Amino acid sequence: MLDLQYSSDVRFYDAPLHVKAINGMLLIDDFGRQKFRPDDLLNRWIVPMENKIDYLQLHTGGSFSLPFDVLLIFSTNLQPEDLMDAAFLRRIRYKVKLYSPTRDEYRQIFEAVVKSHGLVLTDDIFEFVVDNLTRRFDLAYYQPGFICEQVVEACKAFNLRPELRQEMVAEALTNLYFDLQDSEDSKRIRFE
Repeated sequence: MLDLQYSSDVRFYDAPLHVKAINGMLLIDDFGRQKFRPDDLLNRWIVPMENKIDYLQLHTGGSFSLPFDVLLIFSTNLQPEDLMDAAFLRRIRYKVKLYSPTRDEYRQIFEAVVKSHGLVLTDDIFEFVVDNLTRRFDLAYYQPGFICEQVVEACKAFNLRPELRQEMVAEALTNLYFDLQDSEDSKRIRFE
């Protein structure tokens, strides 16, 4: 994945992802959860990241250089110091921490997502979601999309008009986090 892949059948090389991303952006999402260790990726790219030149090797043993003109973005919810040492952290010049949205930001996000799904967000449903989530978790940017998708799919499955009903939202919240307990307010879905 990080080097040229040669196919002897067609006598053709497939370029690694960072070469395909030249003059563009390469997002490594969930960094630290790949099949290979984070150190392997970082060690492979340490020279190209600093020198802006990458060296690729042919199956014949020859090698050539290419510009390493890629905007590399690493995204993770793991602690950076668990993934790399101080030397690697220093080489990643910009680090952006995403904080949980405020309650008002969360409401704006939820309203936009609800609208895009053709649903309506009532104050009662919003309060139900926030109260249930904030008992044990932080509010997060992805949650409204997950909740709406779950509700829309449940409505499709039971041939119901898409609507944010408390029972469906409660079920979506249960699916959001495995250990999220049903609250006293919530009831299991009953489709009538």
